[in-house]
Amino acid sequence: MNFHLDVGEGTYKIQRVDARCVTINEQVYSHSIIVMPEYLSDWAVESFETLDVEHFKRLRALRPEVVLLGTGQKIRFPAPFLLAPLTNEGIGVEVMDTRAACRTYMILMAEGRGVAAALLF
Repeated sequence: MNFHLDVGEGTYKIQRVDARCVTINEQVYSHSIIVMPEYLSDWAVESFETLDVEHFKRLRALRPEVVLLGTGQKIRFPAPFLLAPLTNEGIGVEVMDTRAACRTYMILMAEGRGVAAALLF
């Protein structure tokens, strides 16, 4: 899936996503990452099954308004205790497949929202 409309004021814009990788600012990433309008970093998560509380504490430290958790090709919901570091601080969490998370990230970024996309591949 390619994104053609260039919207938003953020530095990090998702241009393309498929089942194996995401392209951000002409750079291809095929491993788990965290992307925000002004922040991009590797996310040391090997797979959905290896998610733990520490991964979500790292997201909390970034202080987004909302976290979009892209769980790969299909939607998989983590156990509620894993999301507690975010939800206990009033940070919204939306779980979706990675393609949907990328689309939603671009929309929220264009609106100027404090969005973080945590993407698993």
